[in-house]
Amino acid sequence: MNKEYGYARISTPKQNIDRQVRNILSSHPRAHIVKEVYTGTKFQGRKELDKLLNKATVGDTIIFDSVSRMSRNAEEGFVMYEKLFNQGIILVFLKEPHINTDTYKKALQGGIPTTGTNVDFILDGINKYLLALAKEQIKLAFDQAEKEVMDLHQRTAEGIETARLAGKQIGQKPGIKLTTKKSVTAKDIIQKHNKSFGGSLNDVETIRQAGVSRKTFYKYKRELLSGIVE
Repeated sequence: MNKEYGYARISTPKQNIDRQVRNILSSHPRAHIVKEVYTGTKFQGRKELDKLLNKATVGDTIIFDSVSRMSRNAEEGFVMYEKLFNQGIILVFLKEPHINTDTYKKALQGGIPTTGTNVDFILDGINKYLLALAKEQIKLAFDQAEKEVMDLHQRTAEGIETARLAGKQIGQKPGIKLTTKKSVTAKDIIQKHNKSFGGSLNDVETIRQAGVSRKTFYKYKRELLSGIVE
């Protein structure tokens, strides 16, 4: 039995993946959702997508909220599209339904029937044009997705520069340490239980108790010993 997969991805921690999931399930309620939180731009880094593509077989469907969730690089995106199409995998883009693989398939199979006469030279040219037009629509969709990402990066850079020129603080002020609930909890455990502070646990035992990495533990320990509290 053919399977349906919904692929949802966010590229920054501030984004919410739930919106993509809702959109996919509203049109394909039986889809198995594959989530990926990925920060970066290299296509090869999307491990969950790679796993999905490796297990998808002929007749399976992969649903994306948008073509930008499949790839934000136009050239890579189009190459992948054609590869999956040729493997018999159905691709659905909720925001760009005009480039779904079913639509592309119709463009390949449709065309204008030939007549067996000299007019066929003209009809053949028209059919090739229709196919080229379908391919161009797919490329344009990926190009637009890539452009939107580049425009967003440009606007962000311009906003930061404008704020800097206006004298606003960009990022964390030098010398000010970030306080998190996890760091407060870990430091409390270190201060209460580590032998350096009169406790009964050695460093290895304290690391396990605090649930932090070795590097983080010694960083917190140095700060505590020097009287720094975040």
